[in-house]
Formats: sequence, structure tokens, C-alpha cells
Amino acid sequence: MPISLVDVRAIRRFIVQPVLPESLKPLAVLARNLRWSWHQDTQDLFEAIDPVLWEETSHDPQKLLSRASRERLDTLAGDRRYLRHLELAAADLSDYVSGDRWYQGFVSRHPEAPKAIGYFSAEFGVSSVLPQYSGGLGVLAGDHLKSASDLGVPIIGVGLLYTHGYFRQSLNAAGWQQEHYPVLDPNELPVEMLREDGEPVTITLTINHRPVVAQLWVAQVGRVPLLFMDTNVDANDEAARSITDRLYGGSADHRLAQEILLGVGGVRALRAFCRVTGRPDPDVYHCNEGHAGFLGLERIREYMTSGDDFDTAWEKTRAGNVFTTHTPVPAGIDRFGNEQVANEFGDFTPLPIDRVLALGAEDYEGGDPSRFNMAVMGLRLGEHANGVSRLHGKVSREMFQGLWPDFDVSEVPIGSVTNGVHAQSWIHPDLLELLQAQTGDSETVVDGLDLTALDRVDDNTLWSLKRQMRGEMIKMARERLVRSCKSRGMSSEWVSNALNPHVLTIGFARRGASYKRLTLMIQQPERLKKLLNDPEHPVQIVIAGKAHPADDIGKGFIQQMVQFSDDPEVRGKLVFLPDYDISLARPLYPGCDVWLNNPLRPQEACGTSGMKAALNGAANLSILDGWWDEWYDPAYGWAIPSATNAASPEERDRMEAESLYQIIERDVVPKFYARDANGLPTGWITMMRETMEGLGPKILATRMVRDYVTDLYTPAAQSASALLDNDVAANLAAWKQRVRQAWDGVAIDRVESDLPNPVAVGSRNVFSAWVKLGSLEPTDVSVQVVSGDVDADDQIHNVRIFELAPTDQVDQQGQLFRANLVSAISGSIGYTVRVVPKHPLLHDAAELGLATVATAAVAGQDR
Repeated sequence: MPISLVDVRAIRRFIVQPVLPESLKPLAVLARNLRWSWHQDTQDLFEAIDPVLWEETSHDPQKLLSRASRERLDTLAGDRRYLRHLELAAADLSDYVSGDRWYQGFVSRHPEAPKAIGYFSAEFGVSSVLPQYSGGLGVLAGDHLKSASDLGVPIIGVGLLYTHGYFRQSLNAAGWQQEHYPVLDPNELPVEMLREDGEPVTITLTINHRPVVAQLWVAQVGRVPLLFMDTNVDANDEAARSITDRLYGGSADHRLAQEILLGVGGVRALRAFCRVTGRPDPDVYHCNEGHAGFLGLERIREYMTSGDDFDTAWEKTRAGNVFTTHTPVPAGIDRFGNEQVANEFGDFTPLPIDRVLALGAEDYEGGDPSRFNMAVMGLRLGEHANGVSRLHGKVSREMFQGLWPDFDVSEVPIGSVTNGVHAQSWIHPDLLELLQAQTGDSETVVDGLDLTALDRVDDNTLWSLKRQMRGEMIKMARERLVRSCKSRGMSSEWVSNALNPHVLTIGFARRGASYKRLTLMIQQPERLKKLLNDPEHPVQIVIAGKAHPADDIGKGFIQQMVQFSDDPEVRGKLVFLPDYDISLARPLYPGCDVWLNNPLRPQEACGTSGMKAALNGAANLSILDGWWDEWYDPAYGWAIPSATNAASPEERDRMEAESLYQIIERDVVPKFYARDANGLPTGWITMMRETMEGLGPKILATRMVRDYVTDLYTPAAQSASALLDNDVAANLAAWKQRVRQAWDGVAIDRVESDLPNPVAVGSRNVFSAWVKLGSLEPTDVSVQVVSGDVDADDQIHNVRIFELAPTDQVDQQGQLFRANLVSAISGSIGYTVRVVPKHPLLHDAAELGLATVATAAVAGQDR
């Protein structure tokens, strides 16, 4: 019986590699380094090979080279002009990866800076040709690596190579999200297998009581190697092979297996990579969200295997660990059952399982004692921790204050580094060409960009460029809408007229999470229809976003928007573009005039999509959340008021939607359509200029990476180095243990001051405290006056700390501590006294979580 070709399936796949002519071999080098993805000259070289094929391969250099005809390659091999451009591009890449950059100058001034940093993340969004990301966290990680490369920071990325990546999204006829998981062959990706003496390098670890082997792959991101682990190897059983199947998929046990591989396996992969390549082992380990938190357990195991006890190993580990939380709500944190973690780490010798479980224990008020919290472990294993915007840092301190209950929320040891975006990846190429500086010696040049260059571009040229960017976005949108109509079984005749390059365009692209409120804009559908259909000053809206496959609520929001967009009254004026990814985002941001963001404040940790739009001259229209709360200015857009005092969530949505409509109707639309005698919206163009010039330097990822280097990486490297000498870490661990054991004996017996009432600003007053120290010495503690603004309930706010000095006076009331302090702030002020541990190697007073605070009963009479 004859077999139809549609029934024939390959029993094995293999890759046929192109053999490039000798003169074109630098193309292979350029294709293997993902720097091409943010280097326009290199992209132009690949496009020149075959412009049609470049589009067909979705701008993938490796696929392009594998499919380019031999005749075309032979022609280019004899094209002297092309070869000259190729030679220059290859030389430029060589100089880029080997020459000194910002970090090398920083190290010359700060020799204590780290030699290497391990950067662990569950996802990396570097380029659409390497689909190992789901959304903001991964794209942020990709921008972090690219900017570190541009600055010369010696980071090594560590992640997992997922066989299916994250899902591809389509819609059915009813507008319900459909998920598809393509198979990704590593041999077709811009990664190379790590080899030693010609053999693949692997690591082995135990997951679910059996050995699991992971092979290692490396993607080169400019100067930065990105190391991937892949368990889809013949040595593993089927369950082990599936560990790296999908990003954020599967059961809790599956997620736990992935996170063990990322953390424990990631450290082992780093060791193997550094051994093979001769690179120095990292002295700083950055855990980008809690998914990689188990890296700390592996580092403790390494130290214990070398002879340290648990507490000494813990000190050495936490000193060099940096933990970044991206989650502003407890529900977003990975948590596992204690029994799950005990099952996996019960034989993780020589670590005692009770100490492992204690690291992630929710042993604080409101915590669940049965759960193991990955963020809590990250904080306990990381001496340095941060949120990803100033507001998010504050929210994180409030969320995790239970770990430090005796300290003011402002003292919770979580800082902030506000995210940024990689300019060369996200600014439209033609706009980037205008902004790129020819030299770096001008005061207005920031990381190769002269953001004041637009001052030398006339309004007509700038507005023409914006229309061009809008038109290119619309072309992309129509292509995707045609494909979407086909998959939904619908006619696409209307698509050719969808969107208008001359109409005010609002963009909204987000995950389908509930707090992002995709459907807030259709709270009053008739009012929105009126905006979309205004005959003189219409608005059009472009929407994109994915919901997690298990999030039916998020899928429901998407379906509501899709069904609204299907309404003949608005079809083509409000559109939903399926399969939101980097390839969609890159033309989307430049093509929008306004970027909309309406989360429930303060649940947006940062929200970098608005930054990308701003770098392309778009105004932001946003709730004051994430980065917008920090850098909002009327020159850059509009703030949607938050109705935090609303009686119910429904009332809050209604009130904030009303504010949104009013701002669009009264402010946004009139400003966009107000034209001068030449037909130019001069007020809008001014906003574009001010947005790029004013916000630009703040929202760059190079600024972000510099902040990490100066505020977190270098202090972490210093802390780690200080504990490696002799028995410093062991002595610190012993001191902490002694203080913990003796702390119950610390008591404040009496507090006095000579404060009059009222107190004159600038006056000096004596504060005294008698403290019983038990077996501790005065040098083991800091006795502090904690003062600040006081409310009607005697709660202290805007806390200020002053230390009292020990005196020689000791009696039955204890050791006397005293200080003469200046009253520098006016208003209603309150104070108390507390005792906290003190040691020169403590990162902060809250590190041990111990504090003894005076009660009203010990307060003596003010004299």
C-alpha cells in the first residue's frame, strides 16, 4: 500500500552546516555572537546576502547562512565592497570583545571589584532567535547581560535550555488562547556545546533520588557567555530528560526539579565552564528572583566539603550572594511543601536537613510553617538584596518585615536598583542613528548616545520619522492579524484597512495577569467606541499579551479584549496581536505614541515596557507604580490617579477607568491633534524630545548595571573576600552563635534624658540608658536612640538612629550608655532606646534579626 508523504515522519533529524567560502568565514563568527542582534551594521551585512531570505528566516543569521544559495555566496566571495564591510564588522567585533571598556577603568580605581559574577535566571530574553524567555523577567535578564557586555562587566549568565521554550500563542474562533510548544533543536540555535578535549562537558546531580546528567551549551552575548543546562540527553531516563522541557510548566514537583537544576546544577556548571575556559570562578553570585535560590545550598556544600562547618559555610556563602526580588505580592513567590524539599535534600550531605528547611521557613507572623519559601531563602542566603524600583524596594521591605520584626520597616535590609532597558536593542534603528554619538567626550553623551542630538533635528524630520515608525508597526500588525484570522477560521478582508498611520496610537502589551487589568479600558465600552470612532480626532489601540497556560482568569481577560476587537464597530481600530514576543515588541514600541499601563498599585514591580516606548519618543499614560512612580514628570506623560480608598475592588476599577478616559479625552487627544500652520503637532513633538532627553539617561540598562556594580556587586565581593582570610568566617559564625545564645540576657533597665518640653531646635540633650548585657561585652552591642516623627498612637516614622557610647559606670542596673545629642528636626518627635548586635563584619544592624527595645516601664522622668 503506497504511503502518502504527509504520513512520512523522519526517524532522526540532523543539521547540514553550510561550507562558507574562505573569504566569507567571518560571517560564521559574527552569526555565533548574539551581538549582531543589537548591532545594526552586522544585521545589514546579513540582510545583504539575501533580503527576501532574511525576512523568511525571521532575521536569524544561522538559518540564513544554512539556506543561502551557493551561487549567491560565491558571488559575495568575489564582491570587494562586501568583503570590505565584512572585514570592518569582524574587526569591530574583535575590538568590542577584547578592548577595555567602562568596567576596566572602574577596576583600576576599585581593585576590590569582583573578578567575575555568576548571574542566575530561569529565563533569558536576548533575541527572538533564542526563545528562552516568557516575558519581562527574561527580557530584563537579557538586557542585563547585553549592557554588562557593553560595559565590560565580567558576568557569566546561567540558565536552562528548554526543549520547547515558552509557548507560542494563537487564538481560536472564540478568542480563547491556544498554546503550542515547538521543539527547539539546540543545533539550530545560536548556542555551542561546551567541550573539553573534543568531548561534551556534562554535570551530574541528584534529583528525586537518582542521578541526573545535564549537558552544557554556551551562547555568546557580546563579551558575556551565557551558560545553559540541558537534561534532554540519552544518559537520563524519560522523567529526567523532561526536566528542561518547558519554561514555567508542569507540577510543583517539576518546578522544584527545575529550580534544583538551576541552582545546584548551575553552580556545578559554572565550575566546569571556568575550568574548561580558564576563567576565574565568580566571587559574586546574583540570584535573579528566587528560582535559582538553591545555588546557596550548593555553595554551602562546597565549603563544608572543604572542611567548614555549616555556620562558617553559610557566612562565606551569604557574603558573596546578591538576591533580587521581582515580586511585589506574596502570591507571586515560589513556595514548596516542606516535605517536598526534605525529600529532595534529605541526602544532600553534609548539609543537615533541618538547617536546609530553616533557610526557607516562614517562621514569622502570618507565615505558613508547612511551606518552604524561595524568596525567604534568597534573603537569608544573600547579604545583599534589592527590589527593582524605588517603590518596589519599599513594598518588599513591608512584605518581608516579618523576618525582622523588631526593626522599623525602613531598616529591613532590602534596597532597590531600578530596572533599565538596553537602548541599542529597543530604539528604532533610524532613531538610533540620529542619537548615536560620533565621540564619547561630550558631556551630553551617555554610553554612546547623545540624547540631546534631537535638538539638532527639525520638527518636520522628527515627526516624519515617527510616522514612519508607526507605519512599520502597522505593517507588522497587519501581517500578524492575517495569520491570526486564518488560525481562527475568519475572513481577513478587513485587515488591509486595519489601523491608520496618521491616527493617535496607544499601545498596551502585558502578561495577562489579573493585577495588570487588561480589561480596564473596556469598563465603559460605548465611551471607548466613541474615542475609537471619532470622525476628526480618533484613537486606535494595539494590544498584545500572553496568559500563563494555567491561568484561566488571565485567558478570560484576553478573550474579552479579543471579542471586543471583533465587534464590527471597532474592528481594525482596536486590535489584539497574538504571540507577544521580542520580534513583535521591537516594532511595537516605536510605533506607539502613548504607552498605557494601568496595574493595581503597588503590584507592578517595575514595568520596563514603558521605558522602551519612552526611548522611542512615546509618552507614558500610567498608574504611578513601578518606575513611573519614581520618574514621572508631566513633561513625559500623564499619571492616572490611584483610587486606593475605594470601597471595593470593583469601585476602584470604575474610578480609575473614569480617570483614564478623562485623561485621554481632555489631555492626550487634544495635545496630539493640535497642529501648527505647517500641520505639525509641535506640543507633542516637544514632549517626544523631552521624554527622550530627560528620561533617557535614567532608564538605560547601562545605568542599572553600573548601579549593581557599585552598590551590590563590589560590596559583595569585598564582604566575600574579607571572610576568606584565615578563620575570619569561623570566628564571625562563632560570635553570632554566642550572641544568639546570650541574647535573652540582654535587657534595658532604665532610660533617662534631660529633655525639656518643648525642645529648641539645635539644642543638645543628654540621653542615658542602663543596659544589662548578661554574658555579652559592651563591644558586642550597639545601644541606640531611635527617634522620628511620632503619630497619635506613638508610632515612630522617618526613623533616625543615634548611638550611645558605653561608660565606665556599671551597677546593679547594668552598664551605663550615654550620648549628648542635637535636636535637629522640628515637629512632634518621639524616641525609644534599643540594643542590637554590633560587629565590624555585620552588613547592617538587622542582620541577626535581634533587638531589645525599651518599654514605657523603663523610661525615667525627663529632667
